[in-house]
Amino acid sequence: MTNNEKISILQNLIKIESVNDHEAQVADYISSLFEPYADQVEVQKVPFSKGRTNLVITMGNPNGKHLGFSGHMDVVDPGNVDEWQHDPFSGDVDLNAGKIFGRGASDMKSGLAAAVIVMLTLLEKGTEIEGQIKLLATVGEETGEYGAHVLTQDGYADDLDGLIITEPHMDGIITSCKGVIDYQVTSTGVPAHSSRPDMGVNAIDNLIQFYLAAKKLMAQHTEVNATLGQMTHSVDIISGGKQVNSVPDYAMLKGNIRSIPEYSNEEIFSDLQKIVDDLNAQDTKMKLKIKFIYPEVPIVNGENELTKLAQEISPKYFDKTLPVESSSGANDGSEFRQAEKQFPIILVGPGNNSSHGYDEYVAIDQYLTSIDYLTDVAEQFVGVHVVTKI
Repeated sequence: MTNNEKISILQNLIKIESVNDHEAQVADYISSLFEPYADQVEVQKVPFSKGRTNLVITMGNPNGKHLGFSGHMDVVDPGNVDEWQHDPFSGDVDLNAGKIFGRGASDMKSGLAAAVIVMLTLLEKGTEIEGQIKLLATVGEETGEYGAHVLTQDGYADDLDGLIITEPHMDGIITSCKGVIDYQVTSTGVPAHSSRPDMGVNAIDNLIQFYLAAKKLMAQHTEVNATLGQMTHSVDIISGGKQVNSVPDYAMLKGNIRSIPEYSNEEIFSDLQKIVDDLNAQDTKMKLKIKFIYPEVPIVNGENELTKLAQEISPKYFDKTLPVESSSGANDGSEFRQAEKQFPIILVGPGNNSSHGYDEYVAIDQYLTSIDYLTDVAEQFVGVHVVTKI
């Protein structure tokens, strides 16, 4: 496959407007790339909802080691398109700058394209795979890891011996990530005229009592993980009331926790639920409810073959040995971590900090180098030998 063809595949992916939806179109396009190899691959489309389809493509020998590649097919909204110098869904190539522009160019259609091209390259070369390589292309990562959850629950990751998620990060190899717990608390009050507040129940006042108690309790979680650091807690959304002369009968807040293994999700759920239960019990006018939204567990990998291999190979493609790093960001790995079988998960792929911003881009050289690097990692992990065509 030529470099121009590799660039064209990424451009075509960027042109599909899969903004928190329409991943089925991405899945259809990727599937079409494998049609010439229909007798050598298994293509499975796993629906999540209308227009949103996960994709699993498997190739190689099921009796060998199994390596997974994963990338999400959704992208975030481009925001104010007038602020973009390049149309967000054009896949513009600027050869002078050496960049490909567009929403998802960094996060993470370049990583998804790289994983796809690794498999296509091996098929094109006629490389016989001693093990198996599987692509897990997911929906809804940006808003809750929906697709990874479905694929994990359906057992598509249970046979893996290692997983590479090609999220945008090429300065190092991420092997550990904090978990994520989003929660929402609602407060129901009784409306009244603001001149007679005693006639009503102020939902905002009651919600603030939860806010203060939760901030105090979460601040007591002071244990530090040697890799991930300390757990963090932040209340990021508060709303309530409709007009200044009415006692508000409804208020809501949303909080975000980045968790570490020292505190299980269940422990955090219990702590926050107890605050709600205690406040409701102390005052019959207090009507608080809490719900937890797509909680994710932390990922912490110890020493493992996949990480070691990815490090050992890296100096061939970069100017250094890629260091092992950790992240506080969310990704599909937290869902895949809950597969029946435990296996190492690493994050490494093309991209940069332009993700989610205006004129998002990926450097062409980095994108092409990542394909060569990931191909090498895959070949050495599963074992291959080239069949000479006569």
